[in-house]
Amino acid sequence: MKIILLGYGKMGKEIEKIALDRKHEIVLKVDEHNQNSITKEQLASGDVAIEFSTPHTVVGNIYKCFNANLPIVVGTTGWYDHFEKIKADCAEGNHALFHATNFSVGVNLFFKVNKYLAELMNNYPDYDVSMEEIHHIHKLDKPSGTAITLANQIIGILNRKTNWSIDVQAPETLFIKDIREGEEPGTHIIKYSSAIDDIEIMHKAHNRQGFALGAVLASEFLHNKKGIYTMEDLV
Repeated sequence: MKIILLGYGKMGKEIEKIALDRKHEIVLKVDEHNQNSITKEQLASGDVAIEFSTPHTVVGNIYKCFNANLPIVVGTTGWYDHFEKIKADCAEGNHALFHATNFSVGVNLFFKVNKYLAELMNNYPDYDVSMEEIHHIHKLDKPSGTAITLANQIIGILNRKTNWSIDVQAPETLFIKDIREGEEPGTHIIKYSSAIDDIEIMHKAHNRQGFALGAVLASEFLHNKKGIYTMEDLV
């Protein structure tokens, strides 16, 4: 496949390595230096775009790909306030979009464990639940998209929690402690605490390779498809 990279930071470079190892071709790399000069014709030269830019540029990049009829895999987070409109426009224009808050296969298995544990703990109100997420200092969105997905899963199952917050600690609120330090690729911890004991589950990424591989697998999956897909369709 001919792949266009929208965002060529550390993740973009990791994706490039894996894509080349899998015998794909990188036909265009877009970063802050050339993002305003990319043409529709340039985008149309690819088979798929992989988007890991910033929360401030991702929506514009999605629509640029829609206008060029280019399937797009979106790994950037912090844009989901726009999701319903983008979903409608994708369907209306018969475009192709693959989105995920996290492309790691391990994280998507962790999502399933999180839901199962919440179902169990819904019957034990003596346990309060909280979350901690740790990422590198360059990450712009707080909390992470992965943390939001985990939190929404818990809120959707656990009757005693109705919302999440990174600021407020209240009985009905799932508190998310967000930490930014060093070059941490990503750690998420769910903790259920009672007066008797604690129960924790954790996913800790050792590097960015799992995210990059998942994004390339998603681009292979999306090739020649129309519609909206997630890691649920891939895993």
